[in-house]
Amino acid sequence: MAETAVTIIAEEEYLPAITNSIFDSREIVEKCIVAHPEFRWSLEPLNIAGDELIMRMCNAANKAQVGPMAAVAGIIAERAVQAAIAEGCRHCIVDNGGDIAMILEKPLEIGIFAPGLENLGFHLEPCDQIIGICTSSATVGPSISFGAADAAVVIAQDVALADACATRLGNLVTSDNDEIIKDALAQILSIEGVAGAFVAINSKIAMKGTVPELRKVHFDSSQITKIQF
Repeated sequence: MAETAVTIIAEEEYLPAITNSIFDSREIVEKCIVAHPEFRWSLEPLNIAGDELIMRMCNAANKAQVGPMAAVAGIIAERAVQAAIAEGCRHCIVDNGGDIAMILEKPLEIGIFAPGLENLGFHLEPCDQIIGICTSSATVGPSISFGAADAAVVIAQDVALADACATRLGNLVTSDNDEIIKDALAQILSIEGVAGAFVAINSKIAMKGTVPELRKVHFDSSQITKIQF
C-alpha cells in the first residue's frame, strides 16, 4: 500500500473532508500491517480485531473468500464518500483505482475499460444512498487476479464487499467458457449483499442480478485513475 491513486468528483468545499478521510484510512491500514504483517499479503481470509475499517475489510474478505486487502480500495472510497456526506454533500464520486463509491444527485455514466470493448459503460440514475461499483482485471491494471477476465465488476451498497467480490469473480473466470462464466456469476450473486455482477472476457460480456444499464459512452482513457510514473 505504497500509493493511492484517486479521482474525486465533488464540489470543492468537500475536498478537505474527502482527502482527510483517505489519509486517515490509509493510516489505519498501515498501522494494522505493522502489527499484523500477514494482513498485507494474505490471499486467504483473516480475522483481525481492531478498528471498524479493519473489521469491515475482514468481513468482506470472509464473504468473498479472498484476502482482506482485496477490500482496501473499496472501503477507503466508501469512507471518503461518507465523510463528504457528513459535511452535507449530495453528489460525490470517489474512484480509487477502478473501485468506485458514489452518491448521485444527477445521472452518471461510467466507462468500462477492457480490451475488446469500445465505448461501453454503465448509466446510473441519481441515488441518495452510497453504491459501490468495483472492478478487478487479469489484463488491465495492477489487480492480483488468478483468472482471465478483462473486467470483473461487482455492484453492492457495501463498497468493501463489492471490492472483495470483484476480486473473487475475477479469480473464478478462468476462461471464456460459457459454463465457467455462468457458474462464476452465480457464485458471486449467492453472496449476501451483492446486487449484481458483470464480466468481460475476450470481447464477450455476461451479467447477472441488478446491473446498471449498459450504454455506448465516450471517455478518454487518459482519465482512468492510475498511478502516474
